[in-house]
Amino acid sequence: MDAHGNEPDPRFTLANERTFLTWLSTSLALSAGGVAMAAVSTDVFVPWMRTVLAVTLVSLSALSAAMAYPRWRRVQRALRSATPLPPPALAPILGYGVALVAVLALILILLGR
Repeated sequence: MDAHGNEPDPRFTLANERTFLTWLSTSLALSAGGVAMAAVSTDVFVPWMRTVLAVTLVSLSALSAAMAYPRWRRVQRALRSATPLPPPALAPILGYGVALVAVLALILILLGR
């Protein structure tokens, strides 16, 4: 990363780093959820739906991990140049993606009873 601009307050830099690490831990949780969904027994969900849910969760995990560092870099650059912070473009994708998985899982649970 280039060092142009002024050194930001260390508290902001550390907060940005914590946010970066939170994106990574979110990615790990999504990945674990995807693996768990793939391991669910066949009598709980139909196999193709388990696969869809697992692939969706693992894909969201990969997207979250892949976008964490570029997001950190853009925020750090904005802090150095005292410009507005970039919007969190990944947040709606993760929010809606996880909500979709939850709704599908809920429907499958209710239909399975």
